[in-house]
Parts: sequence; structure tokens; C-alpha cells
Amino acid sequence: MAKLAPVTTETLRRMKTDGEKIAVVTSYDASFTCLLEDAGVEVLLVGDSLGMVVQGHESTLPVTVDDMIYHSRCVARAAKRALRVVDMPFMSCASVAQSLDNAARLLREGRAQMVKLEGGELMYDSVAALTQHGIPVCGHLGLTPQSVHQLGGYRVQGREEQAATRLLDEAIGLEQAGASMLVLECVPSALAKQVSERLGIPVIGIGAGVDCDGQVLVLYDLLGITPGKRPKFSQNFLDGARDIPAALEAYVAAVKAKQFPAAEHTLA
Repeated sequence: MAKLAPVTTETLRRMKTDGEKIAVVTSYDASFTCLLEDAGVEVLLVGDSLGMVVQGHESTLPVTVDDMIYHSRCVARAAKRALRVVDMPFMSCASVAQSLDNAARLLREGRAQMVKLEGGELMYDSVAALTQHGIPVCGHLGLTPQSVHQLGGYRVQGREEQAATRLLDEAIGLEQAGASMLVLECVPSALAKQVSERLGIPVIGIGAGVDCDGQVLVLYDLLGITPGKRPKFSQNFLDGARDIPAALEAYVAAVKAKQFPAAEHTLA
């Protein structure tokens, strides 16, 4: 069997152009990384969600750069093909200089291939500086968990016309600043569709409808093992599957076939 070429930013752009959906899942260790790659996942997101599902915190805020480096290293040791994207945790990119220093650590020590940062206009200068120094960036708009206290909880974003216009403008601004990819979390599906159509870079949705260029889920949500209430936008793919590899394959197949997210997972 021919060895598949590594996934790059150009691979993802080509998939967007060709209309092929991109499957993204969070990963925090070597064992699950192997299973996710075998299932055909194109992007592994080492998310600061590990603060909640692995470390047991109530939010992502306590996660440190050192935490992200540790888990990124674990994933990198096992990854062979998928693109590795690593979250920049809370207050690790509060200034351009800080963004450069911490992103460099994530690439140098954590072997990340792209960093993800939350926020819109405030992040333009950091995105531009990072990309100018050869560090690929994924933006994140909509529900940004690191701003949960400012947002007043885990709520859908962009429902009002003014908020929707601002989100679209910020998405365009992040692309113009140099972002190679964008995550949209918990925004109305019609708005997510508009953003995906306007941008030349891939737009990955989570709770943002089926019209994004790809989908991402937290691994523990996908397997139905996250403690507490499951988010509306997630699905337990382990339910009815013979084992974990089969559940992961079912997720990838559902994303590719545009069967996930379905109407019940979509936020109006």
C-alpha cells in the first residue's frame, strides 16, 4: 500500500477547493494519535480542552504553555501524516512579543506544525508577526473558551446582526493578517456558511453547521466519555460501534459524507 503524503496547509486548501470535507479531532497522547491517523483524520488539534477533559479543571484557563508542550510532544512522537495544530493557552499571546516567544516554544519544544489562537481584531498583529516568521496560524472565532467569563458563559455567538457582521469582518481580517485556517465555534449555521464561502482558507466548524469546510470535535465528546452533560453539537460515535477505532472511522466517514453535523447538532 502506498504511503500517504503528510497533510500540509496546501493539502487543506486543496481539499477546500475540491469540496472535500476535512476531519479534525483533538488528541492529547500517542495512543489515540495512532488510532486517529489510522481512521483518516487530517488534522490533530492538541487543544487546551485538555485542561477540562484530562486535568479536570472547570475551564481551559489554568492550562499553561508547558502543559501544551508536554501533550504536543506526546502527539508528535506518534503522528506520521496528520497536521499537528496546537492551542496557545490563556494569556500566552497577550502581546506580539509574547506570541512569538510562546509559539516558537510550541514549535521547537512541542514539535507543533501550526498554532491556534483565539480572538479577532486584537490578534491581527500577532497573526501577522507569526506568519512573517514562518509560523502557520489557525484563528478561532465565535465562542472562544478562554474568554468564557467575558462572554457570560458558553453561549452561541453571532446571532444578532451587528455581532454577525463583526465576526465576518474579523474572519476576513484574520485571513488578511496571514492565518492559514479558521475555527468557528458555536455560531449560527447560516453565518458559518457565509464565512466559509467568503474565505479562501479552510473554515473548521464545531457547533457551526455542515457547510463549513471541515468539522472538529473534542475526542472525549466524540467517544461519549466526557463527564457531565454532552454538548448539543457533539455526537457519541462509540454508541453502537464495535470498538474505539470503529467509532473514529464512523466520525470521519460521517464528516466526509456531510452527514455530521446533522440538524440536531446544529445551532440556529
